[in-house]
Amino acid sequence: MYLLILIVTVVFSGIANPPLADALSSFANTIERAKAATVAILKETPLDSTPAPRTHFSIRGSGIHLQDGYIITASHAVDRPEDSQTVMPKEIHVLTQHLFELPASFVGFNAFLDIAVYRLKQGDSPSPLPATSFASEEARSGDDVFTIGYPLGWGPAMGFGRMGNPNTFLPTVQSRLHQVDLSACSGNSGGGLFNHRGEIVGVVHAIIQTETNENDRRCSRFAFAVPGALVQKIVTALMQGTSLKFSTLGIQLTTKQKNHQWKVVVGKATGPAQTGGVRKGDVILSIENHPIHTPAELKTFLIEQTTPGQRITLQIQRGKIQHRLLVTLGGL
Repeated sequence: MYLLILIVTVVFSGIANPPLADALSSFANTIERAKAATVAILKETPLDSTPAPRTHFSIRGSGIHLQDGYIITASHAVDRPEDSQTVMPKEIHVLTQHLFELPASFVGFNAFLDIAVYRLKQGDSPSPLPATSFASEEARSGDDVFTIGYPLGWGPAMGFGRMGNPNTFLPTVQSRLHQVDLSACSGNSGGGLFNHRGEIVGVVHAIIQTETNENDRRCSRFAFAVPGALVQKIVTALMQGTSLKFSTLGIQLTTKQKNHQWKVVVGKATGPAQTGGVRKGDVILSIENHPIHTPAELKTFLIEQTTPGQRITLQIQRGKIQHRLLVTLGGL
């Protein structure tokens, strides 16, 4: 009996441990701050000539307040059809968690990574939105992350999960993406993916529907986010009034099995690659002495480790002979 009482005392002493309580309180404050910095992207911008007050609003996506009124979101959460083409509106309206509707002016966007930046007019918000910052370190597989947004036009709602594969690809963007195991839906696009300190480690880009129910095809735990480090580069350039370009090599890649291993093979060479001597059928071995095993590794290296106009060394195998080619990268 004494032993049982002693064990219970130890367990409850651990629960009441002040450092643990402080940590939980700190994380709760972090979530509240991220929630206050998250905005909803409204579907339509009201016209000044609207004769009567509106009776409802409709939410299309999510966004994050960075600092000084700058709002980050996904391009596809704000773009609109106009004259048989898709354009970025010069002004959007956002909604804060306290239901203040605010106009934001277009700053710039990057279609390469599906990122857009708008800016609120200084002093428009009755309650200033807190600033957020990008994480200095990239999230790793298994790290705890959370997102806040307006899934299915409702919110702000929170989803908690873990980082999955930090290096995966979808055909919707040209960069690598973070695959994340957390609940996300249509409407989460453009919202922030945060680490436990409330720092931005990504911007929600897409989900892959895993349910088979025809009536529930807008939510999933298979979510993808543009890496925060890439978003930061784009946003910094746009805030400075410049556009960020990424390197292009000019090759279409395929794979081919050789000696029980699949190799990265050039399906077609154009532009910089063709000028540098790359031919169809060449096996890509390395770029700048960085080994290449998959097409994703080559694309990631080009986007994150090189700049347009840079002269790089590409090691290839042609038949039984290996060659080192010098290629001057293009830009997009």
